[in-house]
Amino acid sequence: MLNNKYDLGFFPTPLEHMGNLSKKYPDYNLFIKRDDNSGLASGGNKVRKLQYFIHEALSKGYNTIITAGAQQSNHCRQTAAACAKAGLECHLLLGGKEPEHYNGNLLLSHLLGAKIHFTGDNRKGEDLNKVKTNLEAQNKKVYVVPYGGSNTLGALGFVDAVRELKTQLLELDLKMDYIFFASGSGGTQAGLKLGVDLFDLDAKLMPVSIDKSAFGSKSLDEVVLDLLLEGQKGLGIKRAYTIEDAKLIADYNAAGYGVVTSNEREAILELAKTEGIILDPVYSGRAFYGMLDHLKTKKLRNRSNVLFWHTGGLPANFYYSKDLKL
Repeated sequence: MLNNKYDLGFFPTPLEHMGNLSKKYPDYNLFIKRDDNSGLASGGNKVRKLQYFIHEALSKGYNTIITAGAQQSNHCRQTAAACAKAGLECHLLLGGKEPEHYNGNLLLSHLLGAKIHFTGDNRKGEDLNKVKTNLEAQNKKVYVVPYGGSNTLGALGFVDAVRELKTQLLELDLKMDYIFFASGSGGTQAGLKLGVDLFDLDAKLMPVSIDKSAFGSKSLDEVVLDLLLEGQKGLGIKRAYTIEDAKLIADYNAAGYGVVTSNEREAILELAKTEGIILDPVYSGRAFYGMLDHLKTKKLRNRSNVLFWHTGGLPANFYYSKDLKL
């Protein structure tokens, strides 16, 4: 199951010790998993999920991919790139109105050949079925990739990522006590949890919520739990998942999705100036701030090894340039 994927990225992504930052926070040993270096149109975590979606689409004879997100969606940009590489037509449903000038991820999605549909207030895939029906009326065979790539198939990308991480840790004779990462649509979080349980990785997951808005009638916690319950069947994981296994750290999302605050600016500057690594202002910047807050307030066990999983998102910095320049 985990090997049924289409080769899209550069793996394994680097696992690095953040030496300078560890000196600044001497009670902890800090590491970073560099999915921003995964290749495919400037990198990012979504390539892990897309390897499974593209494999299934090609194996079943689909010729068109559709998915949805915000205008600066990293997921949509990488979906466009994956389709270009696999020779598939790509349609992106992006929230809001068409801007006069394209930049950031929106510009890259356009350059990668995606056909873009602007969907107003709907940015989480509410219009996918309507567009799918229209495209099928044109005799296209349409494969739908869900918002954020977050279903049980997409989650396999991060089950496989845990296998990759465990191999790296064994080679380095390392153990991680905590793993911080951004959680926006739930697939990455569910995949990591399933992977931790499947491969017996002794680490506490620290998912930082990026978006306070719900998914219809469900909270993101409930969405993640559904993915865990579905995913465990195919993977043969014998345990009783509850909502406690799907809880997010929701202390840093009050401003709402895509709203840049002093927290994200502080986090981006901190990592850039200490380690020469660039975060993004929507996902990894918010999650990294959450980790920094835990370090500063000593919410983590002393002398622990702490890993930050960098999910990419570099192009969004250009869109948010006015918010980031001090």
